[in-house]
Amino acid sequence: MDTTLLRRFVTTAEATNWGAAAKTLNMTRATLLISIRTLEDEVGGELFVTVDDVPTLTRAGVELLEVARPLVRKPGAAAAPKAAVKAGGKAKASKGQGRAPAVKGAPKAKGRQSR
Repeated sequence: MDTTLLRRFVTTAEATNWGAAAKTLNMTRATLLISIRTLEDEVGGELFVTVDDVPTLTRAGVELLEVARPLVRKPGAAAAPKAAVKAGGKAKASKGQGRAPAVKGAPKAKGRQSR
């Protein structure tokens, strides 16, 4: 069983709603729901019942939570989430030398047409 899925499960079980769990995990709600569905397929039963966007654990969910918490809380059990990479900013214009140097035997480039 994937520790990433277990970590997402434990975080969701401890959260107040799906959106809060997704925000804590720094992912979209849809991605979190897909992860939980994948884990439910592996376990073979429903782990949550949702009422008014509040996930409530089923009996199978409570049993899995008892097993999953120690696995997830161990140091090094799950890889630390990757730090967000910031974008570099505006692209800068190339500081080329203009025209390419003439090559012997190559046809000359035509000049630009006026606009």
